[in-house]
Amino acid sequence: MRYIFGLILTALLFSCKNDIKTNPQNSNQLKPGTYRAWIPIQDNEEIPFIFKVESDKTLEIYNADEIIVVDEIDYQNDSVYINLPVFKDFLVAKITEENNLSGYYVSPDRNRKVPFEATYKNTIRFGTGTGAAYNIEGVWETVFSKGVEGDEYIAKGIFKQQDDGKVTGTFRTTTGDYRYLEGVLDGTRLKLSTFDGAHAFYFTATVTDSTMNGYFYSGNHWKEPFEAKRNANYELPSSNTLTYLKEGYDSLDFVFPNTSDELMSLKDDRFKDKVVVVQIMGTWCPNCLDESKYYADFYKKNKDKDIEFVALAFEYAKDKEAAFSRIDRLASKININYPILLAQYGGADKTKAQEKLPMLNHVLSYPTSIFIDKKGRVRKIHTGFNGPATGEKYSEFKNEFENFVAELLSE
Repeated sequence: MRYIFGLILTALLFSCKNDIKTNPQNSNQLKPGTYRAWIPIQDNEEIPFIFKVESDKTLEIYNADEIIVVDEIDYQNDSVYINLPVFKDFLVAKITEENNLSGYYVSPDRNRKVPFEATYKNTIRFGTGTGAAYNIEGVWETVFSKGVEGDEYIAKGIFKQQDDGKVTGTFRTTTGDYRYLEGVLDGTRLKLSTFDGAHAFYFTATVTDSTMNGYFYSGNHWKEPFEAKRNANYELPSSNTLTYLKEGYDSLDFVFPNTSDELMSLKDDRFKDKVVVVQIMGTWCPNCLDESKYYADFYKKNKDKDIEFVALAFEYAKDKEAAFSRIDRLASKININYPILLAQYGGADKTKAQEKLPMLNHVLSYPTSIFIDKKGRVRKIHTGFNGPATGEKYSEFKNEFENFVAELLSE
């Protein structure tokens, strides 16, 4: 079935490229200004997001406090290709006489292609309608897919609300967060969305002053229910206890190639007698991107100390060369100067990832960080990453990280 879908996607993309050639004289380019874009999904819903074109070669995507700069925009005949930063996904669309866009959001590695539209000179993500019936600002104890065996998981909703009903925030889970969500409470209906270049998320719920019941959509391929109740004191389990070494192990061992196809391991001189942070990640993963930005900056500021980082990438790319290309692109975009090794390509299945690192009880999340002391012993394993969208939790993570690394360095 997956093979058939791949053939269908290839045919669609080929058809799209043939369509592009039908009007080679059209030289339309993106016009500066703000656009409201949306991706239609199940149940006649849509995932909206806002972007602003600065020039025919650059634009910015907005999600609450997040600004994503896009500077890889190409034109082929009557279509524009918006290559999203870091991730391999892209938007391809034809530009109408009214400067609107009509095309597709394409994720080649995942064999996904969904319609995409955008209207020019439109700044409204969600209309406010009748105004907010309640104020949902605060903390919400949340369960996704409640009662569904193997799919149920817990989360912590954290929201802020303005007087006009605008809502921002995120859902934290035990493995990470859903990044910068922005939307509105219209009457009793909550609507939140985000588009980060790799994921398109939409949350909608009916709310009271103390409950939420709704659905989470990821693109047009995934939908699951969630329910929440207001609980100012709710906390998730510690991220430092979810992944651990199996009995009989006290160290980590692996041999994987870098992008020059040279094998590297923790036994290399580079890591000898140093504190090492091993990052389990993928170039396709937004939470990993947030973590990699922080680690890259920390490493740059502390290279004179006895600390090293090494990332183990688990990639969707179908062959080694494509995976190396994704890794090099990520490293170049955010200036990562520590090695990123290719641990796996052709998929990021967590069960298979655990097989590559059999000393771990499981790989529960991308990203996961493993802290190793100067004697080569694993001292802590941190599951997931609380990114900038989590506010205070992100600050707490940075403080905890820096204090623990300082402790290891002083030993």
